[in-house]
Amino acid sequence: MIVDDLSVTALWWAVIFSGFYHGINPGMGWPLAVSAALMERKHSALPHALALLALGHFLSMLAILLPFSMMVFLVDWELQIRLVAGLIVVGMGVYLLINRRHPRFLARVHPARLALWSFLAALAHGAGLMLVPIFLGLCGYAQDDVGHEAAQALMTSNIRLAFLVAAVHTFAMTAAGAVIAVFIYIWLGLKFLSKAWFNLDILWAISLVCVGCFGIYSAFAGH
Repeated sequence: MIVDDLSVTALWWAVIFSGFYHGINPGMGWPLAVSAALMERKHSALPHALALLALGHFLSMLAILLPFSMMVFLVDWELQIRLVAGLIVVGMGVYLLINRRHPRFLARVHPARLALWSFLAALAHGAGLMLVPIFLGLCGYAQDDVGHEAAQALMTSNIRLAFLVAAVHTFAMTAAGAVIAVFIYIWLGLKFLSKAWFNLDILWAISLVCVGCFGIYSAFAGH
């Protein structure tokens, strides 16, 4: 029981830290929030832009997690689903390592539509996929509470968990991005950002591969 509690706690911390990681990554949009505030010359524009980015990211996480939460056969096919999910995440990481170009369709989204841009950016970068192995691990422990009851009860439990994981992750992401955005906006400005900020694309792709491998390992290990 203590081991299970520790494992669940570790998985929730993984949800939070992945949120921080996404928030730090400029590819998730906080530079757009800084740009909007500087262009409008209003302090209020910064939190408004961050809120829109958070909304888009939250919806993107749900778009990825909800289909997995609705798999009522998760109890009987848990191993297979977790293996496939892990392979998908690894595949996305390898693809991003090979293809370094940013998706062109993101440039076609109007800058004012920050929520839509954030939603599409998270999908394009595989941000939601990074949560899938963690989410499935939490579902496995949630099943111990639900037991082998009706599929409807299990699906409802998983859907609630998907919303909670997406919300906690998005809150952590927004908090991390907001701290950086406020610092850049008040003291440094976008000129510094364009010259001094480091590129996280390779690290992002490698992290996807690592998370996918962790998901495969944890599925075989029964965690």
